[in-house]
Amino acid sequence: MNWDRVIILANEFPQALTIAGSDSDGSAGMQADLHTFFRRHVYGTSVMTACVAGNSYGIHDSVNLPTSFIDQEFKDLADDYHVRASKTGMLSDSELIRTVIKNYQQYDFGPLVVDPVITTKHGNMLLEQSAYQTLRDELIPLATVITPNFFEAQKLAEMQIETEDDMQTAARKLKALGAKNVVLKGSHHNPNQTKVSDYILLESGKGFWLTGAFFNTDRKNGTGDSLSACIAAELAKGNSVEKACRIAKKFVDTAIEHEIQVGHKFGPINHWAPADEL
Repeated sequence: MNWDRVIILANEFPQALTIAGSDSDGSAGMQADLHTFFRRHVYGTSVMTACVAGNSYGIHDSVNLPTSFIDQEFKDLADDYHVRASKTGMLSDSELIRTVIKNYQQYDFGPLVVDPVITTKHGNMLLEQSAYQTLRDELIPLATVITPNFFEAQKLAEMQIETEDDMQTAARKLKALGAKNVVLKGSHHNPNQTKVSDYILLESGKGFWLTGAFFNTDRKNGTGDSLSACIAAELAKGNSVEKACRIAKKFVDTAIEHEIQVGHKFGPINHWAPADEL
């Protein structure tokens, strides 16, 4: 048997990497990323950075993994797999962020989608100032795509966003931080709104809006993780950034629209939703 041929064939299937924490209730973090990879027909690999204990009521404990273990995860994947695109999730401190940066620069894991987990969807800070500064100054410049939520975009761009013109200005400021492409997610904290419009600014300078329906539901856990994971999955398949963003918007909107009842309070989006036609 020609083992070189076997190895080549084994690595032809699209493979993507999530660099994130494990969320024990499966609704967000690494689990949401892997659900998305699977649903988009991409083989998912993972570098676990932390473990979170929680359920639909909230997060109750968390622990970071040793950086030496994270180094080993990166090495083992690089020794065996052909990762064609990667994404980051929650990275809780500067040491962890720099460990990820070091390894990403050492190995070829394809274009990087940075989900800058800085604030909650309600605007509450998740990172201490030192970690935020490391993410802003050192990780974002490596990003092929950055996908901040509305409040994260305000924080990173250092401005209030109130109008569509403000969103476009903020996107340009985020691009100036070093990210090649920007997906700025629109506000969705008004229960009376009927739509959500995201603004995309591409490396070429092209900008466009992606608008979808607003669903007033508490089944939205993992929305941001899944959006960034879907973009990474589509990049791993060789799609353009623009096509990846369009598919990801539809994928997540469909997953929100078709609710599943899991957990008693804040539940996950539905990765089983019919999105094969995207």
